[in-house]
Amino acid sequence: MTAVLDFVIAFLIILGGAFALIGSWGLARLPSLMSRLHGPTKATTLGVGGCLIASMLYFPTHGLSWSAHELLITLFLFITAPISANMIAKASLHGRRVSGDAVEADGTPLPPSPHSHAEWATFGFEDPTLGK
Repeated sequence: MTAVLDFVIAFLIILGGAFALIGSWGLARLPSLMSRLHGPTKATTLGVGGCLIASMLYFPTHGLSWSAHELLITLFLFITAPISANMIAKASLHGRRVSGDAVEADGTPLPPSPHSHAEWATFGFEDPTLGK
Protein backbone atom coordinates (compact mmCIF):
# COMPACT_ATOMS: atom_id res chain seq x y z
CA MET A 1 0.00 0.00 0.00
CA THR A 2 2.86 2.38 0.73
CA ALA A 3 4.34 1.82 -2.72
CA VAL A 4 1.11 2.96 -4.36
CA LEU A 5 0.95 6.03 -2.12
CA ASP A 6 4.61 6.81 -2.81
CA PHE A 7 3.85 6.64 -6.55
CA VAL A 8 0.88 9.02 -6.10
CA ILE A 9 3.02 11.38 -4.01
CA ALA A 10 5.81 11.37 -6.61
CA PHE A 11 3.27 11.97 -9.39
CA LEU A 12 1.75 14.93 -7.52
CA ILE A 13 5.20 16.46 -6.91
CA ILE A 14 6.18 16.09 -10.57
CA LEU A 15 2.81 17.42 -11.73
CA GLY A 16 3.03 20.33 -9.29
CA GLY A 17 6.56 21.14 -10.38
CA ALA A 18 5.55 21.04 -14.05
CA PHE A 19 2.60 23.40 -13.43
CA ALA A 20 4.81 25.77 -11.43
CA LEU A 21 7.46 25.76 -14.16
CA ILE A 22 4.91 26.44 -16.91
CA GLY A 23 3.27 29.20 -14.85
CA SER A 24 6.60 30.87 -14.11
CA TRP A 25 7.64 30.65 -17.74
CA GLY A 26 4.33 32.23 -18.76
CA LEU A 27 4.83 35.04 -16.27
CA ALA A 28 8.28 35.80 -17.66
CA ARG A 29 7.56 35.40 -21.38
CA LEU A 30 4.01 36.53 -22.16
CA PRO A 31 3.76 40.02 -23.68
CA SER A 32 1.02 41.89 -21.80
CA LEU A 33 -0.25 42.17 -18.26
CA MET A 34 -3.58 40.53 -19.03
CA SER A 35 -1.95 37.46 -20.55
CA ARG A 36 0.67 37.36 -17.76
CA LEU A 37 -2.06 37.05 -15.14
CA HIS A 38 -2.91 33.50 -16.22
CA GLY A 39 0.54 32.10 -15.43
CA PRO A 40 0.69 32.76 -11.71
CA THR A 41 -3.02 32.50 -11.01
CA LYS A 42 -3.83 29.30 -12.87
CA ALA A 43 -0.76 27.15 -13.43
CA THR A 44 1.30 28.14 -10.43
CA THR A 45 -1.70 27.78 -8.12
CA LEU A 46 -2.15 24.22 -9.36
CA GLY A 47 1.58 23.62 -8.99
CA VAL A 48 1.77 24.73 -5.39
CA GLY A 49 -1.51 22.94 -4.65
CA GLY A 50 -0.14 19.68 -6.07
CA CYS A 51 3.02 19.90 -3.97
CA LEU A 52 1.05 20.71 -0.82
CA ILE A 53 -1.35 17.81 -1.37
CA ALA A 54 1.67 15.52 -1.89
CA SER A 55 3.04 16.79 1.43
CA MET A 56 -0.32 16.09 3.09
CA LEU A 57 -0.14 12.49 1.89
CA TYR A 58 3.56 11.93 2.61
CA PHE A 59 3.78 12.63 6.34
CA PRO A 60 0.99 10.34 7.61
CA THR A 61 2.13 7.60 5.22
CA HIS A 62 5.64 7.57 6.68
CA GLY A 63 4.66 7.51 10.35
CA LEU A 64 4.71 11.22 11.14
CA SER A 65 1.76 13.19 12.45
CA TRP A 66 -0.80 14.73 10.14
CA SER A 67 -1.09 18.50 10.11
CA ALA A 68 -3.87 20.61 8.65
CA HIS A 69 -1.46 23.40 7.68
CA GLU A 70 -1.02 22.13 4.13
CA LEU A 71 -4.76 21.83 3.62
CA LEU A 72 -5.37 25.33 4.94
CA ILE A 73 -2.61 26.82 2.77
CA THR A 74 -4.02 25.07 -0.31
CA LEU A 75 -7.56 26.29 0.37
CA PHE A 76 -6.35 29.83 1.05
CA LEU A 77 -4.33 29.82 -2.17
CA PHE A 78 -7.24 28.54 -4.28
CA ILE A 79 -9.55 31.18 -2.80
CA THR A 80 -7.27 34.22 -2.96
CA ALA A 81 -5.46 33.78 -6.30
CA PRO A 82 -8.53 34.34 -8.54
CA ILE A 83 -9.67 37.30 -6.45
CA SER A 84 -6.28 39.00 -6.61
CA ALA A 85 -6.06 38.37 -10.36
CA ASN A 86 -9.47 39.95 -10.82
CA MET A 87 -8.40 43.02 -8.82
CA ILE A 88 -5.17 43.37 -10.80
CA ALA A 89 -7.07 43.08 -14.10
CA LYS A 90 -9.60 45.73 -13.04
CA ALA A 91 -6.84 48.08 -11.90
CA SER A 92 -5.09 47.60 -15.24
CA LEU A 93 -8.28 48.38 -17.16
CA HIS A 94 -8.91 51.50 -15.11
CA GLY A 95 -5.31 52.63 -15.54
CA ARG A 96 -5.47 52.22 -19.30
CA ARG A 97 -8.76 54.10 -19.47
CA VAL A 98 -7.34 57.02 -17.51
CA SER A 99 -4.22 57.18 -19.66
CA GLY A 100 -6.31 57.07 -22.84
CA ASP A 101 -4.81 53.91 -24.39
CA ALA A 102 -7.28 51.90 -26.44
CA VAL A 103 -5.13 48.82 -27.02
CA GLU A 104 -2.95 46.46 -25.02
CA ALA A 105 0.83 46.46 -25.50
CA ASP A 106 0.49 43.58 -27.98
CA GLY A 107 -2.19 45.39 -30.04
CA THR A 108 -5.23 43.63 -28.56
CA PRO A 109 -8.16 46.06 -28.33
CA LEU A 110 -9.55 46.87 -24.91
CA PRO A 111 -13.25 46.56 -24.01
CA PRO A 112 -15.65 49.40 -24.83
CA SER A 113 -15.07 52.75 -23.17
CA PRO A 114 -17.22 53.84 -20.24
CA HIS A 115 -18.76 56.55 -22.41
CA SER A 116 -20.56 53.95 -24.51
CA HIS A 117 -23.63 52.24 -23.07
CA ALA A 118 -22.16 48.75 -23.53
CA GLU A 119 -22.24 46.48 -20.50
CA TRP A 120 -18.83 45.92 -18.98
CA ALA A 121 -18.28 44.64 -15.46
CA THR A 122 -15.74 47.28 -14.54
CA PHE A 123 -17.65 50.24 -15.97
CA GLY A 124 -21.25 49.20 -15.39
CA PHE A 125 -22.26 52.36 -13.54
CA GLU A 126 -23.45 55.83 -14.44
CA ASP A 127 -20.98 58.53 -13.51
CA PRO A 128 -22.44 62.04 -13.89
CA THR A 129 -18.96 63.55 -14.27
CA LEU A 130 -18.28 61.57 -17.47
CA GLY A 131 -21.20 62.97 -19.42
CA LYS A 132 -23.22 61.06 -21.97
